[in-house]
Amino acid sequence: MAEVKEIWALYDRDGKLTGDIFERGFGNYKSIPDGRYHLVVDILVLHSDGTYLLTKRSDIKDVYPGYWEASAGGSAIGEESPLEAAKRELLEETGLVPDSMELLSVMFKDSSHSLFYSYLAGVSCDKDSVVLQEGETTDYKWVDKAGFLKYVDSDEAIKSHNLRYEKYIESLRNS
Repeated sequence: MAEVKEIWALYDRDGKLTGDIFERGFGNYKSIPDGRYHLVVDILVLHSDGTYLLTKRSDIKDVYPGYWEASAGGSAIGEESPLEAAKRELLEETGLVPDSMELLSVMFKDSSHSLFYSYLAGVSCDKDSVVLQEGETTDYKWVDKAGFLKYVDSDEAIKSHNLRYEKYIESLRNS
């Protein structure tokens, strides 16, 4: 089976399309030209019963292989909007369709040439209906608020995700 090539539209520091494109290869995101960014989405999943979805990244991922993460996500393809990309990535990586999507933050990361849009997805699905995407994730679990906060405070958490969800995490600590 031939590998599908991902083509990313590139944005400037103001979040505007530049007309430039970039073809993704394994680990080549650092070769995006300076001053250009690709759009990345991550999605924190909150079930209507108050639990959060954690997924385990595949060991073959080029970034954070084998880590547990509190988000689904990935890069926008072509000129997808952030919301379109978030819904697609959530469906591809978990099989879930959100009841709601709330934008929680927008953040640049110069070292990876990334423009991150971070969402909170509300779901009310059967919790056993999660479908893992081969090559992306290998396991999942639902954790309550205390378990989620324990995870984000642990050495196993992806700290860059925590930064993107910092205000939301602090609101949980204070509620």
